[in-house]
Amino acid sequence: MRVIGVVDLLAGRAVRARAGRRETYEPVSAAAGEVIEAGDAVALARIYLDRLGLTELYVADLDAIIARLAEASRDRSGGPTAGSGQDALVSKVATLGAPLWLDAGTASADAARHGLELGARMIVVGLETLPSFNALEEICARVGGGRVAFSLDLRDGELLGASNVHREAPHVVAARAARAGASAVIVIDLARVGTSSGLDVALIGRVRDATPGLTLLAGGGVRGGEDLGRLADAGCDGALVATALHDGRIGAAEIAAARDRQRSASR
Repeated sequence: MRVIGVVDLLAGRAVRARAGRRETYEPVSAAAGEVIEAGDAVALARIYLDRLGLTELYVADLDAIIARLAEASRDRSGGPTAGSGQDALVSKVATLGAPLWLDAGTASADAARHGLELGARMIVVGLETLPSFNALEEICARVGGGRVAFSLDLRDGELLGASNVHREAPHVVAARAARAGASAVIVIDLARVGTSSGLDVALIGRVRDATPGLTLLAGGGVRGGEDLGRLADAGCDGALVATALHDGRIGAAEIAAARDRQRSASR
C-alpha cells in the first residue's frame, strides 16, 4: 500500500482541506510533530519525504481548480487555464525529486502538457472539472494514458461534474475513464476530506472490480493505519493522505508497515 502525501495549495500556501469547503481552508502550520512557517508548501513536502519516508507527492492546485470551475459555469469549452499563479510553487515541489501527481483542474491536452512541463509525473483529470469524456480521451491520446489519472470526484457519495454522468453508478463512470485511456483511478469524496470519518470501502471495492489492471488510489477521510489496511483489502494500490500526516495519526511506522504489506502481497 503506497501512502502519497497531499499538498493542497491555495493562494500560494499549503492549506488544511476539510469537507471540500475551500473558502474555510487554513494554512498548515505543523506536520508530524514539526512546526513550519504557516502555509510553507515546500517545507511540508520535505517533512513528508525526509521525516515520514514518503516517496510520492500529490499536489492539488486549488486556485487552478476554482478557476476551471468558474470557466465551466460560464460555459467555456475547457481550455488550458495555464498558469494559476502557483506554477512556480508547483515546480519547486517537483524539484524535491519525488514523483508528483498534479491535480490542477486539467480539462484539455494543452493543460495536461503544461502540468508535465512543471515537473509532474502524473496528471490528474478530475470529474469535477472535466467537460466531457471526449476531452479525457483526447488528453490520454496526446500525452499518453500512462501519465493520466482519472479522479472520481464525489460529495456525500454523489458524482460531481458533468451532468451526463449523474445517472450512472460511480463504478460505471470509473470504467468509462479506463476505456478512455486513463491508467489510474482515484476515488475521493470531498465531503470526507479532512474529517477523519473513514472511507466508503464498499464503493472502492466496486471501482476495483470495474477497473482491473489500473492503479487504484483512494483518499478523503483516512483515519490511521487500520484504514490503510482496509484499503489494501479492498484492492487499493495506494492512499492519498494529508490530515492524518499533519496530526501524526499516520507516521513513519504506519507508512513502513503499509509498504511492507505491499511488498509481501506482490511476492
